[in-house]
Amino acid sequence: MTSADDFQAISSALSTGDLPEAERRCRDALADEPRNVDVLLMLAVSLHWQKRLDEAVAIYARLTGLQPRSALHWSNYATALREQADKTASPAAGLDASAEAYRTALRLEPGNVAALVNYGLLLLQRRDFLGARDALLKAVKLDPATPRTRIHAARACLECHDSGASELLLPWRQWSALDPVLQRELASLLAAQGDGADAMTVLESLLREQPHDVPARLQLAGLLEHTNQLDRAEKMLQDMADAPEVDAAVRNEVAHQRATLAMRRSDPAAARQLLEQAGPRGEGDYAHDFTLASACDKLDDRAATWQALERAHATQIEAMKLAVPYRFVDDAPILPAAVDRVGAEQFADWPELPAPGMRESPVFVVGFPRSGTTLVEQMLDAHPRLQSMDERPFLNILGDSLSARGLRVPLDLQRLNADDCERLRAHYWRLVADRVTLDEGGQLVDKNPLNMLSLPLIKRLFPHAKIILTVRDPRDVILSCYMQHFHSSVLAVAAASIEKLARTYVVAMQHWLHHVEVLQPDVRVVRYESLVADIDAQARVIADFLGLDDATCMAAFDRHARDKGYIATPSYTQVIQPVNRKAVGRWQRYREHMEPALSILAPMLQHWGYPGDPTRHADSKPQL
Repeated sequence: MTSADDFQAISSALSTGDLPEAERRCRDALADEPRNVDVLLMLAVSLHWQKRLDEAVAIYARLTGLQPRSALHWSNYATALREQADKTASPAAGLDASAEAYRTALRLEPGNVAALVNYGLLLLQRRDFLGARDALLKAVKLDPATPRTRIHAARACLECHDSGASELLLPWRQWSALDPVLQRELASLLAAQGDGADAMTVLESLLREQPHDVPARLQLAGLLEHTNQLDRAEKMLQDMADAPEVDAAVRNEVAHQRATLAMRRSDPAAARQLLEQAGPRGEGDYAHDFTLASACDKLDDRAATWQALERAHATQIEAMKLAVPYRFVDDAPILPAAVDRVGAEQFADWPELPAPGMRESPVFVVGFPRSGTTLVEQMLDAHPRLQSMDERPFLNILGDSLSARGLRVPLDLQRLNADDCERLRAHYWRLVADRVTLDEGGQLVDKNPLNMLSLPLIKRLFPHAKIILTVRDPRDVILSCYMQHFHSSVLAVAAASIEKLARTYVVAMQHWLHHVEVLQPDVRVVRYESLVADIDAQARVIADFLGLDDATCMAAFDRHARDKGYIATPSYTQVIQPVNRKAVGRWQRYREHMEPALSILAPMLQHWGYPGDPTRHADSKPQL
């Protein structure tokens, strides 16, 4: 019979990493007691840790037969099957078997956090993003303090384009002793949600301990480019390219990042050559084709540009079908947030409630994406009395919190009382406080283009807020959107075709114009074409609207933007340059491809006065 001393010796060998010794002692003990489940478990673990997966899987399977009601055995068996799957001729079958074993473990013990996390990771691997999110969020609810659980849940939320990722990562500064894999994942998630400076902090900390961590160096190089540290990024990439031990995947990623740097240095020919030689980084790499399209566009190879864009969107749409399948059902609205509208009679029923004044409210900058919102945001941020934060879905988060209470946004906003609104504002400012520390007397600039769809919520919570709507020739807007790699699922799905983008634009603008007429917010329309034609004059107009004395600093926004560092929008490379008129009328270069959108856009072209000279119209409040 296996003695306590034998168990202690095996446990000691496992804990010190002497796996062959642990295996030897287990086999000696099993010679006398072949059905001793405790020793069998330790043998399976020793083999698993030695990466002898076939042997480990066989023993875990035997344990599930000996103790079929043990969630531990089923969970271990599932994990080993998952790791083994990639090394087999039919990985899908192995993953299916692993998933079934995890489900058995969770039927036996629904609150098994480790099984939930590992099951969620398996579902991520199988690209079942919604299932992964549900499993991992359940694990977080059971175990909210463990960083690993929150990090993996945030990844699943991000893959589902769920705004919950940001709140899951809020405590990251208190986390310590993360292993390198989790540190890299945390940095990736922070960067993906716009926290580039924080992502750099995590990676630089990791590289101080692990200076040769190649994946971390690649991540950091990408962030350096994004923060305009081009020489440092180039040096880091060159060092990796020169290293003899790097594999083909690393060399491919280095080539892609060097192509991005070539574009930043106005050398699209070099970028195109690098991209065409390297090829995509793998199946589904639509980012490759978006970058290639940008290089071809700069070279005025319009045919190659459009071919790359069509490939990019087709590939991205396939990814979206996995991430947000509900957006592809037959009756799915083209723009879900624009389905419901507040009517004049409903608005008349809104109770008068206490609310902050204009100075205590954010300045909201909205407009259809690629219409100049980032340009206006950076102008405002350059003023010492205003502070912006990179795009945040805070109004969406507030809307989700109301939906969780059974309230429809915007149709049930009249049901909110003063306490409800105060709690929502407090929630909003808590979210803001994690992103930016406002100076005393400072005023927040909240720029998020599609907040134009949240005008009723803005009006309910901040009725005295100043709102700036940016407007640009809809044809230029649609072309620019089609050329962008959007992370937003709404925009990515809308960009499936030029026609669908045009319909999305019209729906969004009609929704906005309806609510402007009903709610009468304090809005200033700023035209992109007017901005680039006379930045000084437009800075004065905006300053007057916001009650600011001096507009000089706003016109010099590009210098301020360069000093700011990480800017988490697709136009981060443009807003560090002085304004120019190169993008005005750009759509005409691609007129043959734009033709299907023109009739769809006609009502908005007429409304905003764009059929003629787009620079001749004075800024004004929109009229229906």
